[in-house]
Amino acid sequence: VQLQASGGGLVQAGDSLRLSCAASGRRFSAYAMGWFRQAPGKEREFVATISGNRVRTHYADSVKGRFTISRVNDKNTMYLQMNNLKPEDTAVYYCAADWSPYSSSRYSDEEDQYDYWGQGTQVTVSS
Repeated sequence: VQLQASGGGLVQAGDSLRLSCAASGRRFSAYAMGWFRQAPGKEREFVATISGNRVRTHYADSVKGRFTISRVNDKNTMYLQMNNLKPEDTAVYYCAADWSPYSSSRYSDEEDQYDYWGQGTQVTVSS
């Protein structure tokens, strides 16, 4: 599967953005999906994940209550709605897919569980 992340940009603190991740190929619902981010000079970190059946989600503590992950399997697309953005959310955001055909309720916050990665989209939040 190929992943294409989009929707990043330059916003002010308190603003909102919605990131999209479009996937090519078939059986999108067989992938657990996740968002990760990497700020300058820092390691890539987990942001949010969603199971293939859309039922289960999990967030990093730093974004819980502000970010919402979702997916539309019929459109092969995953989203990350980011509200009340803070300067510390500034990073390159990556979407990732974890092939999970035998467990539609699987998700993961571990980077090494993911098989495919998108190219990243820059989010910059000014104070």
